[in-house]
Amino acid sequence: MSNTTPSPNRGSSRTGQRGQRADAQRNHERIIAAALAVFAERGLDATVPEVAERAGVGKATVYRNYPTKADLVEAVAQYQLQWVAQRIEEAVGQPDTYQALRSFFGDLAERLAHDRVLAELLPQEPSAGNMHIRELVEVLITRAREDGRLHAEVTPTDFQVLFGGFTRQLRSLDDRDPSNWRRYSDIVVDALSAPSSSGSPGAPRN
Repeated sequence: MSNTTPSPNRGSSRTGQRGQRADAQRNHERIIAAALAVFAERGLDATVPEVAERAGVGKATVYRNYPTKADLVEAVAQYQLQWVAQRIEEAVGQPDTYQALRSFFGDLAERLAHDRVLAELLPQEPSAGNMHIRELVEVLITRAREDGRLHAEVTPTDFQVLFGGFTRQLRSLDDRDPSNWRRYSDIVVDALSAPSSSGSPGAPRN
């Protein structure tokens, strides 16, 4: 009875395949990191060659992972919207709804100041993730209004129009100062807040 031993070539083949998979995973991670950075800087005008150059890979490598630019944008969008979803979920769980609302929009404004692609994607036709975000924003606004902290007639559309208006204008001015973006966010929230007995917008009523 003869003993059989594994073929050296077979073992080498398995090792080579593992190495190729590891290389592919590293390339994929580099592509995503580069895409996040490039699209944040340039918005949807960014190109696949720019992403490939930032990642240190060839265009063909990018296209193997993402056959079209739209596929790459979708991957970036899902990552960015995940941050927004987590932030609004945190806000909805806060006991002081008005301060949670103010803080959420301020944090979002600061994020948009240096993330052009997120600023361009949020107003677009809602995806499933985007719809989830909009529903939670509506919950937060409704609660703050019912608490008497916002004007009784304020709607989520009011926030969408006013917030979208100043973000578009700041993008057109190429203003990337997060403090400016938060300042305008606070102005929007103050404008829609109900005055209290002390005269301060949004303060709890006695």
